[in-house]
This record gives sequence, structure tokens and C-alpha cells, in this order.
Amino acid sequence: MIDLASCAHLLVHPGKGLLAADESIASADKRLASFGIEPSEEMRRQYRDLFLATPGIEDYLSGVILYEETLEQEANDGTSFPALLAERGIIPGIKVDQGLEPFADGSEEQITKGLLGLPERLAKFHDLYGTGFTKWRATVRIDGDRLPTKPALVENMKRLASYAYEVQKTGMVPIVEPEVLLEGTHNRLRSRAVLEETLRTLVRALEEQAVDPSGVILKTAMAIAGKDSGRRDTPEEVAEDTIGALMATMPKDMPGIVFLSGGQTPDQATDNLRAIARAAKEKGAPWPLTFSYARALQEEALAVWAGTDDNLEAARALYIERLKKVYLAARGE
Repeated sequence: MIDLASCAHLLVHPGKGLLAADESIASADKRLASFGIEPSEEMRRQYRDLFLATPGIEDYLSGVILYEETLEQEANDGTSFPALLAERGIIPGIKVDQGLEPFADGSEEQITKGLLGLPERLAKFHDLYGTGFTKWRATVRIDGDRLPTKPALVENMKRLASYAYEVQKTGMVPIVEPEVLLEGTHNRLRSRAVLEETLRTLVRALEEQAVDPSGVILKTAMAIAGKDSGRRDTPEEVAEDTIGALMATMPKDMPGIVFLSGGQTPDQATDNLRAIARAAKEKGAPWPLTFSYARALQEEALAVWAGTDDNLEAARALYIERLKKVYLAARGE
């Protein structure tokens, strides 16, 4: 059986990235409806087949984060989605958190739930479906100097660390995702400050839980101005502050860092990633950096597909085109 460190390195080398296909049923249905597609279990299966069964994705993807429903579903050719990915050398992963709830009564902040029964669920995913890694997302909201509050930040990072510890015990690689949200009017410097505070808090929590740093991957947002700020940062500005925040906080022995697109357009997420990869090389960042995108990879293809079989080939061609662009961007090209 492959060890944690080796699996983690496979997920971030050699410049391949992750497809985040882990939308919940409610999120997937909302997504389909936004493109004029009538949501149903079968349409969710077809939606996943569009992206997971496209020929050639193994040239650009090292792993795919799945949602629990997808583990039981099959591609059009009758192969289960986890098996289909594994046959192509793509590691199947699984989102294991169970969503968000208010941090406290009346709180404007949210906390991630899912620790209850986690060891049993992890064993099931690993043993029955062959998942090699997992993901847990926490959200960090910025509102001026009010949010985030320290108690909510500390609790979210503690839960991330507890999750990571349990995942490593099961023999899988945990991806820890403390997402600093794009929503808000904050500027890029405030985003960087919150990102640094979040990552420092996370690193302390991981150390306290005795999580092996050589077998955990960080999934992070970029340091970028809030979408309601009226400011559009240049890719070079985003890269400067994102790499600065990471080098100020993250341990050198972490096997890799992946970026979420977090509401950016496909072009914006691609351009920012390219600038980050170039800045990382210039500044001697010690980790491989790559992508873990959802909408930034899927948006263009979904618009063309629109739930119609006749459009499948054209949609997949657009998807591969975007995958190649993001893959090259992750290499600074």
C-alpha cells in the first residue's frame, strides 16, 4: 500500500492538479438549474460523466474530489466513477465534511460539522471505494476588522486538524481547506492579513494534533480583494501577496499546496495561477503549487452542454482546452 507522503506527492507532481467535483446534491442541482437544466439524480450523473469520463483528462489531473453520491454512480459505459478514475491513474478522493452551521446562536460566522462518526465513514470510503485522499472545508469570512473573530477561527482550525488526524490514521491524505471567502468589500492587503492569521492558526492546530506534515496538503484561497470592493487586482499583485502569505506561515516540509478558484472567472483563475507559479519560482518557494478548481474548469463546458447529448463532444473539447490552460498556468507557462 502506498504511504501517505508518496500519495501526497503524486497529487501535486508533476504540475497536474485536482478537479473539485464535490458539490453536494443541493449545490449540484442549483448549478444545473442555473444553466437551464432540470435537476434530477440522473442529470447529476450525466453532469459528472461529462467531466469524469472525458478522454485525456489524465494528462492534466492527478486526482478528483468526489461527493458521496458520486461513489455509487456509474459512467455511461457502466464503470463506477471511482474505478474509472483509478483505471486512468487518477486518484479518487472524497469530501468528508458535512457542511456548515452557525458558530453560535445569532453568529454571523459558520463552523464546519462532520466529526461525529467520521472514523467509520473514512473506513467505508477507503475500503469500499478505494479513495486515496479526502477534503474538509472551513470558511473564513472577512468584514472589516470585525470578522473573522478569533474564537470562530480557532474552533474551525481545531476541527480541520482533528479531521486531518483521523484521515491519516485511516491511511489517506487529508486536504485541509480553510477558505478565506471572496465575498466582501475588503482590499487585497486585508485578505493577505486574514490569510496569514488563518494559516498560522491552522499550522498550530495541526501541530497540536500531531498531524504528520509530510502527508497533508493545503488547499487555499489567493490573497485577492473582495468581489464587492470595486478593485480588480492584477495577477502580479495577487501573486506577490499570496506567495508572501504562504512563505510567512507554512512549513517547508509540506508536500504541496493547491489553490481554489473561489468565485473567480475561468480566465482570472488561470491568469492568477500563472503569476503565482512564476512568483513562487522567483522567490524560491519550497512546495509544488497547483490547482484544485471546480467552476473555473467546468463553467464554459456546462454552458455549451446545457444537458443535451448532442452538445457533449463540443462541451468536452472546451473542458479539455481549459484544463490544458490551467495545467500550463500551474507550471508558470
